[in-house]
Amino acid sequence: MASIADVEPQPTRRIGNLALVWRHAKRYPAQIAAAWTALAITSAATIAIPYSFKRIIDRGFTAGGGEAVAGAFHYMLMIVAVLAIGTAVRFYFVSWLGERVVADIRTSVQRHLLTLSPRFFEENRPSEIASRMTADTAQIEMVVGTTVSVALRNAFTGVGGLIYLFAISPKLAGLLTLGIPLIILPIMLLGRRVRTYSRTSQDRVADVGAMVTETLGAMKIVQAFGQEKRESDRFTGAVQATMAAAERRIRLRAMMTAIVIGLVFGSITLVLWEGATDVAAGRISGGSIAAFVLTGGIVAGAFGALTEVYGELLRGAGAAGRLAELLSETPEIAAPPRPVALPEPARGAVAFDRVEFRYPTRPDAAALHDFSLAVAPGETVALVGPSGAGKTTLFQLLQRFYDPATGHVSIDGVYLRDADPAALRARIAMVPQETVIFAASARDNLRYGRWDADDDALWAAADAANAAAFLRDLPQGLDTFLGEGGARLSGGQRQRVAIARALLRDAPILLLDEATSALDAESERLVQEALERLMADRTTLVIAHRLATVRAADRIVVMDGGRIVEQGNHAALMARSGLYARLASLQFSEAA
Repeated sequence: MASIADVEPQPTRRIGNLALVWRHAKRYPAQIAAAWTALAITSAATIAIPYSFKRIIDRGFTAGGGEAVAGAFHYMLMIVAVLAIGTAVRFYFVSWLGERVVADIRTSVQRHLLTLSPRFFEENRPSEIASRMTADTAQIEMVVGTTVSVALRNAFTGVGGLIYLFAISPKLAGLLTLGIPLIILPIMLLGRRVRTYSRTSQDRVADVGAMVTETLGAMKIVQAFGQEKRESDRFTGAVQATMAAAERRIRLRAMMTAIVIGLVFGSITLVLWEGATDVAAGRISGGSIAAFVLTGGIVAGAFGALTEVYGELLRGAGAAGRLAELLSETPEIAAPPRPVALPEPARGAVAFDRVEFRYPTRPDAAALHDFSLAVAPGETVALVGPSGAGKTTLFQLLQRFYDPATGHVSIDGVYLRDADPAALRARIAMVPQETVIFAASARDNLRYGRWDADDDALWAAADAANAAAFLRDLPQGLDTFLGEGGARLSGGQRQRVAIARALLRDAPILLLDEATSALDAESERLVQEALERLMADRTTLVIAHRLATVRAADRIVVMDGGRIVEQGNHAALMARSGLYARLASLQFSEAA
């Protein structure tokens, strides 16, 4: 799987990328019809204005022309009223469509991202993905809410104006249309380069957003190591790269606009020269030439605006293409067509059978090699070993974030590949070493274990996790906002919230990733008491970095290089003087 940031735009993808936008927009046919009708009416009203001037000039300078002039001005006021109302209606519906389509696209992309495996997010920066969800969707909103409307309005007005020009003077209109190919040609030739530069500019903007997110999230490290100047210089470089990409795009669009407008108005000037000759010869009325001039200006403005609109459409197409790349990602971990149901009631039996696994990002090194382990229901197994031994990999496979290359992982006798991932994850509760606290209320953080839990269940879990006391002391209790990453809580408090969350999950299988490794003695005691309650009557796998926490385990499995090298209880393993005994002696001597 290649990083989406490395995917080059396909040569065949141009305006066609906006098909993504149309798929979402066509769900609202009534609003599209209303906007389309208003657009057609306003375009027709715009073309009717030159006809009003023709009537004023041709009838206003004849005997008794006062009444005719008044009638013509009444007609023009009516057109202005229609134009104003139609424009307001068009603006409302196209703006509504822009907001609605962007909301739907964001929702679709987010829903799809939630189905992708961890591998995707290892190879693609979440901050860059977030930029696509914000900056690119904002570009699409502008395209739907403004650019498409402007493009259609100018197209209607331009075509309608040409028809009226032919009605006034076929000869002059024919001469004018000879210049149209000269206008279209630079759009076609320069448009491709504009699109390329637009895509590059958007990528650079995404880089800036990702860099800001990364730096602000690590501000303490940046300041602690005195790297403020380096980060400032790095950000300045990214901003300059963004500006350079934007300058290339702006220069090209300015050149395209100058060429097209020059050709348009040059053609009109030459045609009007011929028209002035016809007026002098009496072959056409003064009102007709005035209407022709005004209509010609409207047509020229419409086609001139299309050149700028085309550039915006290309930018929108680039943004849609970047979002389409996210939507086109296929989840590597998905439920089979006919998933096997897990047996009821749940027992909590876990088995790894001759598992071979390599991380996609590290294909040269086996994380697990010919690994087999059976854990009985209700058994507590501690996983011990040096860093990189494969302990965390077992948790990743058991939750089916990855599939093994060979061998099988099973829960209650069902191979994980054959089950629905959501069903098997519902049987697992996890307390990680680095607790994840969402920027939400304490209530919502607890309910992540079981979203339909009522307050009684929340407080019962908090009591069992030794978390009720500090939760009650919060300013608004369970409704207190905990801050980004749980900033309003201490490390021990965050761990106890995670344990309460796991208690609410009430799953038969519990995964613990050394939840007490970075706590002070008092916090560790409270967390350990809560963990003992949580582990009762559950199948528990514990990743243990501090061996003092695993002495009470039913079995200790010692891993090294993705294999089991020893297993047994604490006393038996100490007596063998193997890897476990060496690790234990090092830790206990350091503690002494």
